[in-house]
Amino acid sequence: MYCGSCLQDNALAKALIQLGHDALLVPTYTPILTDEESVSQQQLFYGGLNVYLQQTLPVLKWIPRWADAFLSAPKLVNWVASRAMGTSAGNLGPLTVSMLRGREGRQRKEVDRLCDWLKTQEPDVVVFSNLLIAGCIPELKRQLGCPVVVILQGDDIFFESLVEPHRQQALKELQRLAQLVDLFVVHSQDYGLRMQDKLQFPAKRLTVQPLSIDTQDFLEWPTRNGSADAPKDRAPTVGYLARLAPEKGLHLLVEAFIELAGQLPDVRLAIAGWLGKQHTSYWQEQQDKLAAAGLNDRCQYHGSVDRDGKLEFLRSIDVLCVPTPYLEPKGIFLLEGLAAGVPYVQPDHGAFPELFQRLGGGHLVTPNSVEALTGQLRTMLTNLPETQQLGWQGRQRVLEEASMQRAAQRFAKMLDTLCSADDEPPPAEHS
Repeated sequence: MYCGSCLQDNALAKALIQLGHDALLVPTYTPILTDEESVSQQQLFYGGLNVYLQQTLPVLKWIPRWADAFLSAPKLVNWVASRAMGTSAGNLGPLTVSMLRGREGRQRKEVDRLCDWLKTQEPDVVVFSNLLIAGCIPELKRQLGCPVVVILQGDDIFFESLVEPHRQQALKELQRLAQLVDLFVVHSQDYGLRMQDKLQFPAKRLTVQPLSIDTQDFLEWPTRNGSADAPKDRAPTVGYLARLAPEKGLHLLVEAFIELAGQLPDVRLAIAGWLGKQHTSYWQEQQDKLAAAGLNDRCQYHGSVDRDGKLEFLRSIDVLCVPTPYLEPKGIFLLEGLAAGVPYVQPDHGAFPELFQRLGGGHLVTPNSVEALTGQLRTMLTNLPETQQLGWQGRQRVLEEASMQRAAQRFAKMLDTLCSADDEPPPAEHS
């Protein structure tokens, strides 16, 4: 049983199913957002609209379940989300704390609804894609008694953005829940150690599963006449493939590009990724910088690309750069770029040093340094054959070592070991 809400969750669940495992992907908060075929269940638990209304209008705890089901209908939630003003952690403190408190919070009905459904499925293990959606763990362990696994992959960036007193309240609840989790999974040792220190759980309950992606589409990637020769039909291009948000560092890349454009008169910047309404002013600031430098015609925003659009985007760039100030716990975009033969320039922190050691295929620079970004990008774009060869070597490593199929095999083996372990699981909390 897998409770999650993102592309990575869908890819792993899909690979587990292909290996013959009975894996169910259960959407939480919003329907699964993926650029691949979705394997998620039609039911939505902890529907974002429902939990928000239950927080702001406590009288809704008395409405019947059929009305709850209407408010959690995936089409309705998607419609509301598409018109919302964005999700700001600073405004969601009370709701976050309430959800983490499970049956002691205002979303008690949501806990009961999920646990009732899970009992009908009789799972051997339940996996949560983050700890922020796992306030039901105490009740789940009390009623089902099965092991619980939590994949930590960016939980901290949300709760650290909460304002006091809700930040400390949320951290306290997260630390309480962490004591009941049988196993935490992370994609980098760096992030695992930081979260272990923050959540205060025993080291024996932490394991690293290296980040992987679905490589099937990339296996048929055109090889430019079977070689790693640089393309001759377009200008050198730097690409950015991530959410348009401050923590992803687009502002740093824009500043580096402005410097770079003064040194390489034909260089271009291509940007692709989801833009949340809460970050429209941030994106406008970047556009204003480019306009002031007279570079509007040398930068193109491709929007939030689908799977085919992503492949086309990667085909159109020479170097990928997402210079996160935030200590990135994953870096899926780096693997996707390498799978397409595109090398990277990334900050030397977070998960990136481990990915560099594992896969090569790029360069690391001093974090938060526009000067370091500019210098490394200039070097790579003025030596395109060497740069393309570097990306090609990284591509081979990704296809050999970082496929989701291999990751699913490791993940299934880990779960099998957990379920058959002789050690007693953490005790269940009692209401």
